[in-house]
Order: sequence, then C-alpha cells, then structure tokens
Amino acid sequence: MIEKKALTSAPINELLASRWSGRAYAADKPVDHKDLQSLLEAARWAPSCFGDEPWRYIVCDRFSNESAWQHACDCLAEGNRSWAVNAPVLILVCANSVFSGNGKPNRWGEYDTGAASMSICLEATSRGLMVHQMGGYDADKAREAFHVPDRYTTMAMMAVGYQLPENELPDDIRDRELSARRRSEHEKLFFAGDWDEAFLFTGD
Repeated sequence: MIEKKALTSAPINELLASRWSGRAYAADKPVDHKDLQSLLEAARWAPSCFGDEPWRYIVCDRFSNESAWQHACDCLAEGNRSWAVNAPVLILVCANSVFSGNGKPNRWGEYDTGAASMSICLEATSRGLMVHQMGGYDADKAREAFHVPDRYTTMAMMAVGYQLPENELPDDIRDRELSARRRSEHEKLFFAGDWDEAFLFTGD
C-alpha cells in the first residue's frame, strides 16, 4: 500500500496514523470472506448507547454477489462511481433511529454507527485493506434497492478493497492519491473548558 502516515502533533497509535481514504482500488483482487467477517466483527464490538447496537451493514461483494454490488454502485454519485467501480466490496451503512427495546427515538444511533464504522476502517487498515467512506450517493435509491426499513437512516456507502501499487495509479487520480494529507489547526477543533478556548498543544 501507499504509505501516507499522518504527520501528527502528538504521538498516536500506528494504526490510526496509517489509516487514510484512498481511491485507487485493485479491481481484480477480491477480499477474503474471513477478512470481511473480521471487519464486521470489529463493528459489532463498538460502543453504543445502552448497548443497543444501532448499526446495520449491507455487504455487497462483486465476487460473490455481482447483482447486489451493481445495485450499490448504481447508487453512487458519478464522481465517486468513477473510482469506486474498482472496489470489490461496497457496503451500505444504516443507523437505527429508534431503540430496539422500547421503540423510542435514539438520537445517538448515528453517532454510534459512526464509531462502528471507524472500527471497520481500523480493522481494515490492520489487514492491509483500504476503506473509503462516501456521502456522495443517492440515499433514497439505496433504501429502495436494498429494502431498508423506514426506521433506519441510510448513512453512507463504504468502498473496501486492496490499493493499487503506486506504479499502477491511473493518471486521473494519481495527484490526489499522492498529495499530502492535511488537517485543520488544533485551535479550530479542540477547546479547553469553554467554547473557542483553545486546548493547547505544547509539542515535545
């Protein structure tokens, strides 16, 4: 894989620093079913409010169910489809909007589903796989295509697979794949004690 480790201002776990959302997938390289199981198992053990586990994932593997994969691909916005068409696995992410036990609104369902999705990303990174999460897709079309019940919010589509070697990168995405990673300044994101009171990063 192309290494684009985060240039962090404080030490973080190697796995976190190594995770990034590439776009150049090896179309002819399937993801082993056991690896997919492990990705989903990582999500299963994510934290959730009251342990309700509001996440649902619809896995579409082109090598085992091309029809489902094509349905997922057809839901993508053109800008994403142009490169995600090479990902061997597409996953529709859904979040339960009500608690399973009592049917009351669950305002934390989407938050918890995000935590489960990050678990998938990290497990994938540990296995040499790449995940790219996408908001650019037709949520209504996905709901209809995969018969998602009304109580679930369709949140995102995930592309999963193996990254192309650097010497095989297509010209149209080479610059994006090799460009430096960037993040906002700390003081815009992290506060100490009150809004807009910057949490100070002191360096070494």
